[in-house]
Amino acid sequence: METKWLEDFVSLAETRSFSRSAQLRHVTQPAFSRRIQALESWAGTDLVDRSSYPTRLTAAGQTLYSQALEILQSLQSTRAMLRGHSAVAQDVIEFAVPHTLAFTFFPSWVTRLRQEFGPLKSRLIALNVHDAMMRLVEGNCDLLIAYQHPSQPLQLDTHRYEMVHLGEEVVAPWVRPDAEGQPRHRLPGQPGWPLPYLGYAPGAYLGGVVDQLLKSSSVPIHLDRVYETDMAEGLKVMALEGHGIAFLPQSAVRNEVRSRKLVSANGPDMAPLEATMEIRAYRERPAAPARGGDGGSTPKRAADLLWAYLTNAQPAAD
Repeated sequence: METKWLEDFVSLAETRSFSRSAQLRHVTQPAFSRRIQALESWAGTDLVDRSSYPTRLTAAGQTLYSQALEILQSLQSTRAMLRGHSAVAQDVIEFAVPHTLAFTFFPSWVTRLRQEFGPLKSRLIALNVHDAMMRLVEGNCDLLIAYQHPSQPLQLDTHRYEMVHLGEEVVAPWVRPDAEGQPRHRLPGQPGWPLPYLGYAPGAYLGGVVDQLLKSSSVPIHLDRVYETDMAEGLKVMALEGHGIAFLPQSAVRNEVRSRKLVSANGPDMAPLEATMEIRAYRERPAAPARGGDGGSTPKRAADLLWAYLTNAQPAAD
């Protein structure tokens, strides 16, 4: 039995909705339902009355709900005590950051912070977007840094989490130049001659942004996907080797563009295919109640001071 099953169950008991709880737990509804079923299998009895709507707990479910609250609260208190044993840990700010931002934005951002904010001890946890979000939701980091784009909004409850705007990032198509310094391939391509395309693997955040960008193009785009990975750095290396066009964040290719190792693949007779993403930092609101294993409501002093600086130094967006 996994503690996240209990966290799922507590959420379901309180929302009385599989769909709403799945959204709050940042999983698909089928995956959420499977986790509840796994808990029922472990318990050896039905916990949810599926014959009623809204969702209602069985008598066994009511018993488990009250016990689960105690168990999760006890685990949360124990974790807080264990973390309190380390004075050093209180000075270290833990950041959950998606891989691309960890390679591109984060290092230079920390450099600026040390110049303007002061000394900073940090621990970087590089993950995919979903797992980075879950780090924040489960209370296993101090701050989440992530992209935000209208086509791929992060479903974080604004009543529980606060946010500050850190900057913007542009994702655009790049390609290796030929011997004359011209793009080897130019969009949009032709129906019988699609351009080699280096794409993001299914489920990658940037992949969703790029897919929407291609769909919204005013002219048909003809691409032949010859390679995919979930990391922008992996696509950049392949683009540098001349394997095709890759849509990459500008911060990831700044040096390569300056040295003309990569050039824009946008065609001269079409509107540039570019998407502007916001870079945001999130944290749990200090007043938010700690529930289950979903994180504490008292931030570290170092993280609290940094957040106060970010809030005052940069305009927050809704």
